[in-house]
Amino acid sequence: MLSVVETGWRDVRLALRGIRRNRAFSLTAILAAALGIGATSAVFSAVDRTLFRPLPYRDEGRLVSAGMMTPLDSNEFMFPDGYFSLRRAPGPFESVTAFQAGTIATDLTDDRPIRLRALRVEANFLDVLGMPPLAGRSFTRDEDRPGGARAVLISYGLWRDRFAADPHVLGRTLPLDGAPAEIVGVLPKDFLMPTLAQADVLLPLVLNEARERSGRALRVFARLKPGVTPRQAMAELQAPFQDAIKSVPPQFRKEISLRVRPVRERQVGDARAASLALLGAVLAVLLISCSNIASLLLARAVARDRELAVRRALGATRWRLVRQTLTESLVLSAIGGALGCVLAWMLLRAFTAIAPDALPRISEASIDARVLFFTLAITLASGVLFGIAPALRRSGSLLLSGWHSTAPVRDGLRSALVTVEIAFSMVLLTCAGLLIESFWKLESAPLGMQTDRVVVARFVLGRQHYSRDEQQLSFFSELEHRLASVPGLDAVALADSVPPSGGMRARPLAAIDIEGRPRRPEGTGGMVGWRFVTPGYFAALGIPIVQGRGFNDQDRDPDAFAAVLSGSLARRLFPHENPIGQRILSGPQGQWTTVVGVARDVANVGAKRESEPEYYIVRKAAPDFNFANQEPPTGWRAAAIVARTAIDPKLAAGSIRGILHELDPSLPVEVDTMRQRLRELDQRPRFHAILLAVFAALGVLVAAVGLYGVMSYLAAQRTREIGVRMALGATRAHIVRLTLWPALRWTATGAAIGLAASLACARLLRSLLFHVQPGDPSPALAAIMVLCAVTLISAAAPARRASRLDPMDTLRHE
Repeated sequence: MLSVVETGWRDVRLALRGIRRNRAFSLTAILAAALGIGATSAVFSAVDRTLFRPLPYRDEGRLVSAGMMTPLDSNEFMFPDGYFSLRRAPGPFESVTAFQAGTIATDLTDDRPIRLRALRVEANFLDVLGMPPLAGRSFTRDEDRPGGARAVLISYGLWRDRFAADPHVLGRTLPLDGAPAEIVGVLPKDFLMPTLAQADVLLPLVLNEARERSGRALRVFARLKPGVTPRQAMAELQAPFQDAIKSVPPQFRKEISLRVRPVRERQVGDARAASLALLGAVLAVLLISCSNIASLLLARAVARDRELAVRRALGATRWRLVRQTLTESLVLSAIGGALGCVLAWMLLRAFTAIAPDALPRISEASIDARVLFFTLAITLASGVLFGIAPALRRSGSLLLSGWHSTAPVRDGLRSALVTVEIAFSMVLLTCAGLLIESFWKLESAPLGMQTDRVVVARFVLGRQHYSRDEQQLSFFSELEHRLASVPGLDAVALADSVPPSGGMRARPLAAIDIEGRPRRPEGTGGMVGWRFVTPGYFAALGIPIVQGRGFNDQDRDPDAFAAVLSGSLARRLFPHENPIGQRILSGPQGQWTTVVGVARDVANVGAKRESEPEYYIVRKAAPDFNFANQEPPTGWRAAAIVARTAIDPKLAAGSIRGILHELDPSLPVEVDTMRQRLRELDQRPRFHAILLAVFAALGVLVAAVGLYGVMSYLAAQRTREIGVRMALGATRAHIVRLTLWPALRWTATGAAIGLAASLACARLLRSLLFHVQPGDPSPALAAIMVLCAVTLISAAAPARRASRLDPMDTLRHE
């Protein structure tokens, strides 16, 4: 055993001496290894929590999300009645729990007031997840009942930042919206909501099965019985589900379905394709780097043939020489892996700075022990991968006799490695081209509004100071008055939500009545969004009124009921009629709303989706909540200021923030420009396109270096042949063509292989593309042109040197 260690250490020292002796070669190999290993480790860390790392739940494979799918929501949910039925007869589930969909804005009203994000969860929520509190306990059943004692669970971050991680925080009261709540527990540091929603505090859900009549949506999670799969659970629940929806009108039933899926699938969603694409791209870069280093080592092995022959003559066995060569490649890989860890850390910081929400939980990514172990594994694998070919290569048998062979050396393996590099580069370039073209179309897609010089300020009035309608009305009246006097604002308006976002109210198309016509019988017709806006809304966002007019001050009269439709909604409601003057939306008191205008369609969830139908209701001085027949008075506390400014948007934002501070110094406000909002929405496709383009560029660069090295080596090996050809009359142009031909042949072969592979990979990117088909030929043609240009540039210098040889000097030297 000792002799093996001593021999191994001797091999390492010999490898280190070789690295110092061939510094240029070693530096090239180490940098190539560091580039491939570092980039791979960084991307692995970014996607690890999405694809591979276990979730922080006990026996996560049995934890599922369950509910019905309808046009009302893009994710499964349940209404209270359906959840009560499931809770009484859980069927395939061992236990079930629920929390209310949507985060609640809650104010911490002590001497340092801040806005908190709250979620209402059932008492057994943490038990079903299998995540006990770090300190304290979960809610009791009594606390989760109407009229129960107010209790709260606080997040680890709030406990650390607000209470300095005080171990005696349990039992203290937390003033939420002016009412005290007892802190009964602290959530664990790694606490994760199954929907990835962010929460500072958890509050009891307080469901009343005897009196619950609300239509609030619940997110339901369940723990499967041992041995039951999600598919089996869904099959078992189909019968009671079909019975439950018999109360739904028949025309709506076909749009309702049951879904049971693992919690990881619920969290990952469409990010899986992007994560796999990025991981595949960076592995391709790693393989290109390994192929390049292998080519360099093969060229170096030829130069060391005489040295290895001497070692064989002195008694070294074949295995001893193979082990020495592998040790040298592993040492190079180890140094490259160490540098790669530094590069991975830098890349991770860049990822989170450029796009903190580009992938689920990417902000949690770090170079921890798990990532370091992965880095060690790929470092060892890379060292073996690029060192195995030189290690198994047989050296010449005549070197010790002084014989110098000038016959052409077989270059099949190096040619194959270059072809592989070209093929991988072709795949990377094609896929990156698809994403870049998709992102360009996404950026240039019309939004239906003018986003330049638009400032948006969003806030929610706290319940403590604005619990009554008259308090809210007084605040908004004074706010409108002050905003009207701000210099530099061309147009200003208030709205309850602002595009592009998914937070607007919505109702089924079938629920929009048209005066004098029966309701449409064909299903829900999809969802139609709507907003409360003041008359300046369309001018502030630059939304053109294409027919009729926008709102005016007369429309704010309590007895006036006016609406503006989007173009797509007007076409659906009145396909062959003039919508102006038509009356829709019958209220509970029999009032009808008159359509006064049609506005251009607006992209409500960014440009990634097509513009959806919507309508606008004028926001009045006194909110008529019965008018919408669905909005409770508490919904009036949320608002957004939209201002088009003729001055610097930063100055306008400061003025708006100052007005809000004067009205209520404790009011939390988010102020940004519309351009910033769009950049946040587009950060995912931008991140994917940029990162894949960078990987493609790196792959092509490394492949170009490898091609240049192989071409230089081949030109040097064919020196005598070229000299003979030139002595027999070959022109320089002929020699250039002769030298370039192998490179062009390898490029053509690699491009053909890569083209076939890229067509298959492009189909995996379908969900990431916007108005671009996976089979679009433009990116592939561009990739071929780039590869041809890179080939010519890489092979030009060796070909030019070969064409300038003096045939007499060459033959005299040989």
